[in-house]
Amino acid sequence: MTPPTVPRWVVRHPLWPLIALHVLLAVQVPVYTTLGMDGPPGNPVTATVACALALCLSLRHSLAASRGERAAGWPWTLAALVILANVPLWWFGSNWQAFTTFALASIVMLLRGRLMLFAVIAQLLHNPAKEVIAMLRDDAHTIPQALLLGAYALFSLILYAGTLVGGARLVRLLNELEATRTELAATAVGEERVRVSRDLHDLLGQSLSAISLKGDLALRLLAKDTAAARAEVESLTGVARDALRDVRAITRDEHSVSLRTEIDGAAALLGAAGVDTRLDVADLPPLSGPAQNALAWAIREGTTNLLRHSDARTCAITLTHHQGTVRLEIVNDGAQPPSGAADLTRTPSPLAPSGTGLSGLAERTRAASGTWLTTAHDGLFRLSVEVPEEVA
Repeated sequence: MTPPTVPRWVVRHPLWPLIALHVLLAVQVPVYTTLGMDGPPGNPVTATVACALALCLSLRHSLAASRGERAAGWPWTLAALVILANVPLWWFGSNWQAFTTFALASIVMLLRGRLMLFAVIAQLLHNPAKEVIAMLRDDAHTIPQALLLGAYALFSLILYAGTLVGGARLVRLLNELEATRTELAATAVGEERVRVSRDLHDLLGQSLSAISLKGDLALRLLAKDTAAARAEVESLTGVARDALRDVRAITRDEHSVSLRTEIDGAAALLGAAGVDTRLDVADLPPLSGPAQNALAWAIREGTTNLLRHSDARTCAITLTHHQGTVRLEIVNDGAQPPSGAADLTRTPSPLAPSGTGLSGLAERTRAASGTWLTTAHDGLFRLSVEVPEEVA
């Protein structure tokens, strides 16, 4: 079943229902006072002025609460609202009780701890107690009737005040929801940008190296072996077409790599570059998708780095399996350690673009719950990647 969604207009304009609720409750006072719903008709001007003042004070508290704040000078405005709601109540009766709803809601939104508890109890009991006392004094109702009407007044006060507090809280949650949606959208865009950048770098790095290599070879063969040069050019165009197809697949997030295909492609490319390549690939058990992807991309990245950043003459690619872990090692003789360093462990530079080169390899290895390490020693550069067979 599809979960319900919040209408977009509600998220964009969440304050309007809260303001409308305040207005509907506030206008009861001048209307009831003018009509004399509980006693003789009163002065509508006084009731309207009081209504506007109470409405402004309550809205000020509620709007601040909807932002997770307390309005500036709130102790004074709260005291004014409580006095305005409770003192005239003894003269105007039930006509004035809508204002006690504003007072109770503001108490809950502004006060904290025991002070809030005591103030809430006092505000809850004030109006119902006044109603019960007035009814018993007039001898118009029996004690059970008076208590029942007092309980109804108490229930109404809790219901309306809870609606105001819940409305302010709802506005705050909707604002937080909108901010979270915006943040998630920005994060998704950033992650997709990193993915495309990483995949393009890792994929096109080897393809462009192969195109450059085959182009140079074709130029050298052109003068002495036209047929061989033609074969290299045809192979070059095939690599270019494959690269174009892979780029299109990357933009749709449909590109996938195969460990066996990458091993064969690396051997062929290194052989064409004149690198003596030795493969030692044991019979491996079926690997999970993340593990196979991590190893396949590691082979592609290792091959690309060898062609672009070294003058290696030999390379060994070894895949071994031991106690549920698959280990890949790519060793070539084309690297020199920095001066004075006998052994170097390399990690992605914090200044390097995220998601490219060795940093991209690190991300894929971590995604497969694996580890990776690069070392340079005695002219040998070693890339090691270990991943578990099954990735949770």
